[in-house]
Amino acid sequence: MEDKIIEIAERIRGLREDFGISVAEMAQLVEVSQDEYICYEEGKRDFSFTFLYKVANRLGLDISELVTGSSPTLSVYTHVKKGKGLSIERRKGFKYYSLAYLFKNRNAEPFLVEAPYDEAADKGEILQRSHDGQEFDYILSGSLKVKIDDNEFIMEAGDSVYYDASHRHGMVATNGETCLFLAVVIKDQNGRMG
Repeated sequence: MEDKIIEIAERIRGLREDFGISVAEMAQLVEVSQDEYICYEEGKRDFSFTFLYKVANRLGLDISELVTGSSPTLSVYTHVKKGKGLSIERRKGFKYYSLAYLFKNRNAEPFLVEAPYDEAADKGEILQRSHDGQEFDYILSGSLKVKIDDNEFIMEAGDSVYYDASHRHGMVATNGETCLFLAVVIKDQNGRMG
């Protein structure tokens, strides 16, 4: 995993430099100090999912290209077998599996997300982030505690939520079990996502 973080960090730094984007601009984009941002580019910190999305969007890349170093090539359809999505482990224990990573020029990013139960996270304050676009989440199994701005609620299997992702939002598995859900991030009217 550390090697993967270093590969992504080097890719981000190289592309940022190629495009002539300053550290200050990138740090502001991902809402961290310049020193913290440099730690990310040096591979000393793991990336959050939102961090990767914002950076990929600013660099004009597909998130799968940022993570893998390869561009998506399919344009008619992509078929992903069970358990074969592109794994992106980018948030304290959460596992994201991109379900359309080979399809180029996507209007949406569908993910299968596995949120493990963590008692401390369940009982603590939910970390909230925001990004461009809209999001749709559908619970397949387990329970998910969701917070959007100051609104907090619990979702069970079969429940869904659709929201403006520019509002602060976060979620944690609850009720003592792992939660499996489908998350679809949709581009905004300017074509930005994440």
